[in-house]
Amino acid sequence: MTTREYCIKWGAYALALLPVWFLEAFVFSRIPLWSVTPMLLPLAAVVLAVLEGPLAGAGFGILVGMLCDMIYGSAGGMTLLLSLLGTGAGLITQFRLRQNLLGCWLCSAAALAILDGLRVLWRLVIKGISLAALLEVALPEFVWSLIFVPLIYGLFLWVHQRVPERTHF
Repeated sequence: MTTREYCIKWGAYALALLPVWFLEAFVFSRIPLWSVTPMLLPLAAVVLAVLEGPLAGAGFGILVGMLCDMIYGSAGGMTLLLSLLGTGAGLITQFRLRQNLLGCWLCSAAALAILDGLRVLWRLVIKGISLAALLEVALPEFVWSLIFVPLIYGLFLWVHQRVPERTHF
């Protein structure tokens, strides 16, 4: 793969991330369902990892994680976590699951469960918020976010099928 093809490929993926970011930051933040907004950016990192593999998933996870840190104010935690989740999703679909919508949904559910689990644990231990109150937010957010997996998967699959060959290092 030439440098030009490499730049086109990752530029296309970055452009595909823009509507996902726009939906999360500007549309669904103003239209909460069940009093929560979906987390779409982490799903984008997982979807790309499913389609491209662990190394690309880690790199894209870093990019999306930095964007999430700016949006959520998570002080670097999302950058590290999405990098690890991207690597994990890429490895799981490379060796155990298929790189299709079902594999993407399973990896996305696992990633959201880990993210929400860590957020619940953090607020439970550090801030002393009751578990019932935290689960009232985490469970609807989990379900609301998973509804968008087919949309994000379709967008990134469309890009994946139209850009130059897969990245292999």
